[in-house]
Amino acid sequence: MAANASTYSKMIKDEAFRLGFMQCGIARATFLEEEAPKLEKWLQDNHHGKMGYMENHFDKRLDPRLLVEGSKSVISLSLNYYPDKQQSDPEAPKISKYAYGMDYHQVIKDKLFQLLNYIRQEIGEVDGRAFVDSAPVLDRAWAKRAGIGWIGKNSNLINKKSGSFFFLAELIVDLELEYDHPFETDHCGTCTKCIDACPTEAILSPFVIDAKKCISYLTIELREEIDQDFKDKMDNWMFGCDVCQDVCPWNRFAVPHTEPLFKPNAQLLEMKKEDWLDITEDVFKTIFKNSAVKRTKFKGLTRNIDFIKKTS
Repeated sequence: MAANASTYSKMIKDEAFRLGFMQCGIARATFLEEEAPKLEKWLQDNHHGKMGYMENHFDKRLDPRLLVEGSKSVISLSLNYYPDKQQSDPEAPKISKYAYGMDYHQVIKDKLFQLLNYIRQEIGEVDGRAFVDSAPVLDRAWAKRAGIGWIGKNSNLINKKSGSFFFLAELIVDLELEYDHPFETDHCGTCTKCIDACPTEAILSPFVIDAKKCISYLTIELREEIDQDFKDKMDNWMFGCDVCQDVCPWNRFAVPHTEPLFKPNAQLLEMKKEDWLDITEDVFKTIFKNSAVKRTKFKGLTRNIDFIKKTS
């Protein structure tokens, strides 16, 4: 079985790279003992805000064997989204780089299903499920266990060779594989650039984020009006926020992605400040067709634009 596990793991990684994934690591499916008390305290301290779904399926978040019966392995994958171009008008309301192109859920799910089908075709009857940021899976914890990188002080997973501008996803399967060594070293050292740069002071301390203060939460997750306490603190972000990643020294190693589906709508990058202030629902539907920005809907995006317009 050991020989098979090694062979199967290499086959899976080779296919993952062929599909365009940047990194692939494998960890044993087991209970996340180290993460359990941290998650419990984070929820008790109400750092999740209105994201009530974070309270659901607590046990499943910590044990993949409850998600996939008989699961033995968590295959963690990363997909680069760093763009080669950014918004042209420096005064235009800003959108997070991850949302420039097609909704990553669609892009990655398709690749995961291709990988799972490959496993079934080449290895045999394997039960498994694909996960992309929409189920109770602690993806950063699994990526760390799979040796892909370490969790930085801004709570993002960081890789020495590529920084942190990448998505994470998982295949949880009932197949015994060869497991990678967990990433044990923290390469942030004494650096606090992400903490110092956060416009809303959402990073309370290293590795502890108060989502209620995070600009990404305020512009995407929060359905209510944004509190006036954040007046003049939004740094002109209308959807998401990249500040803690932009200032991270490790992101000097980020290179542009090669995924055609992440190529942004040219109109999006060329829109001026005035265009955003006057955006219509028809323009919204055209620019953000198949985009993750659709999650906030036209009403949500214009709410964000109005808020930063009034405070800028």
